[in-house]
Amino acid sequence: MPKNSKVTQREHSSEHVTESVADLLAHQEPVDYKRSVLNVTGDTWDKQKEGDEELEAENRPAWNSKLQYILAQIGYSVGLGNVWRFPYLCQKNGGGAYLVPYLVLLVIIGLPLFFLELAVGQRIRRGSIGVWNYICPRLGGIGYASCLVCFFVGLYYNVIIGWSIFYFFKSFQYPLPWSECPLVKNGSVAVVETECERSSATTYFWYRETLDISNSISESGGLNWKMTLCLLVAWSLVGLAMIKGIQSSGKVMYFSSLFPYLVLVCFLVRGLLLRGAVDGIMHMFTPKLDKMLDPQVWREAATQVFFALGLGFGGVIAFSSYNKQDNNCHFDATLVSFINFFTSVLATLVVFAVLGFKANIMNEKCVVENAEKILGYLNTNVLSHDLIPPHVNFSHLTAKDYHEMYRVIMTVKEGHFKELGLDACLLEDELNKSVQGTGLAFIAFTEAMTHFPASPFWSVMFFLMLINLGLGSMIGTMSGITTPIIDTFKVRKEVFTVGCCIFAFVVGLIFVQRSGNYFVTMFDDYSATLPLTVVVILENIAVAWIYGTKKFMQELTEMLGFRPYQFYYYTWKYVSPICMAVLMTASIIQLGVSPPGYSAWIREEAAEKFLFYPTWAMAILISLIILASLPLPLVFILRQFHLVSDGSNALSVTYKKGRMMKDISNLEDNDETRFILSKVPSETPSPMPTHRSYLGPGSSSPMEMSSAPNGRYGSGYLLASTPESEL
Repeated sequence: MPKNSKVTQREHSSEHVTESVADLLAHQEPVDYKRSVLNVTGDTWDKQKEGDEELEAENRPAWNSKLQYILAQIGYSVGLGNVWRFPYLCQKNGGGAYLVPYLVLLVIIGLPLFFLELAVGQRIRRGSIGVWNYICPRLGGIGYASCLVCFFVGLYYNVIIGWSIFYFFKSFQYPLPWSECPLVKNGSVAVVETECERSSATTYFWYRETLDISNSISESGGLNWKMTLCLLVAWSLVGLAMIKGIQSSGKVMYFSSLFPYLVLVCFLVRGLLLRGAVDGIMHMFTPKLDKMLDPQVWREAATQVFFALGLGFGGVIAFSSYNKQDNNCHFDATLVSFINFFTSVLATLVVFAVLGFKANIMNEKCVVENAEKILGYLNTNVLSHDLIPPHVNFSHLTAKDYHEMYRVIMTVKEGHFKELGLDACLLEDELNKSVQGTGLAFIAFTEAMTHFPASPFWSVMFFLMLINLGLGSMIGTMSGITTPIIDTFKVRKEVFTVGCCIFAFVVGLIFVQRSGNYFVTMFDDYSATLPLTVVVILENIAVAWIYGTKKFMQELTEMLGFRPYQFYYYTWKYVSPICMAVLMTASIIQLGVSPPGYSAWIREEAAEKFLFYPTWAMAILISLIILASLPLPLVFILRQFHLVSDGSNALSVTYKKGRMMKDISNLEDNDETRFILSKVPSETPSPMPTHRSYLGPGSSSPMEMSSAPNGRYGSGYLLASTPESEL
């Protein structure tokens, strides 16, 4: 007997020593419950079945290296939103001041919840469905809801990859096809396309040549065959990357995760050498401190943190489930979270260096156009030559000279100034024109690249980067579907992956009709935001309040080899659930305050116009939210009232490393009560003789003080409860 055991202490001391079952078991050899007499369920030991289960666990695919896994997580979390959503929010919400609430929320919401998903995936080694069935069967709908949201997001996300593929192939020509407006024949005379002339070359190419967009969501217009073909290519790429499992997709990640950083660095170096780039960066990071007190800024920062890390989709859990049990997932969570943040900052620098250059180009164009107006007024004697400062040279007019003329004319002609139609041509106004999403990537950025030397090269690089960012996120999104389904229903991976891609392509045809862009906007705005917020709140509650934070922290200590910081205990249990509940409430209020609508491109006006969704589109929108959230209450009700089996009636107990671990995650309430509290002794035969707890000389055992039935089954109670209470 070891020297530190309580039996040895009892022999050398007269003090009262309480010996529990856990203490006795601490010095026992590991026992296989199913093979021992402790099999209280009456299940027979199936050697073949157990061998199959062990073989399945051993044969579960694994990452070839830690680097491959980290790159996969980075590729999944770093997506298109880092390039075109974060810079827009940063500009809109106070420049450098926006980084403060973003960093705070990243630390108190993003990092803890990201660590939680990595940990449960690695600990249980299953996809999202299996993980939440294990932790709390009644909340097993979390996994199914995650799969549905992944499906909805994957439907429209791959359309964006298709758009990028179209622009990528169009970039192999000089000049770029969106650099100037097309000419159309009007009899024997060639004139500029009216729609293009009233907007811009890049805007026309996006809306007319690429999307051939209709005037509203109600006008279908039929399929756009070019976009249909690009969507097929996009789904083929995703399917090929997924079909061989993580060994194949992991190798894809070496390129798809690293290449965007190479492109961003190249663009940053090139952008900083452009005239006006510093103006854009200075404008970007000039803090507007008053914005930090605006609740809307914090709401948008929380939403961006939430989606930037891919929380709730199931992709994080799926990737983590292929790790070894002793992998340091805390390090992974911290590393990936902050790489994601620094990638967003890097992309912001690139975007606003380029947009600063574009703003200078547009400002110079404005100065030239308005100088020509002033010359016209001088020649027609509308304006006097005395109003023009003597040092102004119209052949080499600077922005400073124009602003001086503008102020003089505005002062002298105060009563009739508006009739002259002169613009101020302020650089600040150009920099304040916020663009995001497709407007940034396919209009503003493409326009800036037309002014680059060797513009086709930079265009090819840019859209290849977008394709890689999209593929990295799509592989993670698809893993959030395939991994849990394959784990749970044991379907063939290749067959299911191919079938899923084909089905998604067919359903995705609604996004490549002429009104398809409006459906992309609808799905992007409403299919994921609210359902995912609910999913992540329930994930947090399931681990922190149902499974138990102390128990989870203890298991993490055993798995990682060190105890995570107490910071995670308090954020999981209190801070994150409260913050997420506030975010969900704010999202619902925002949905009610701002009626759902979309920006439609009106061909006749060559301009965007905000339209409200028609009734049938509102029905689709509401159906998306309900359908994505439906598994949560449905699974709860079915399992609460035992309408479907949750895999219960199988209690497995194992002894390992001196402590007993009991898997009762799939026990029904009645079974659990009978086993732990021994309410019906006849149904729970005593598996082994009772043990007396030694309390010292002259003491009586609590077993002897209890009634016969409770005394008889007291050991069963101790076996079930003691190790759990120690956690």
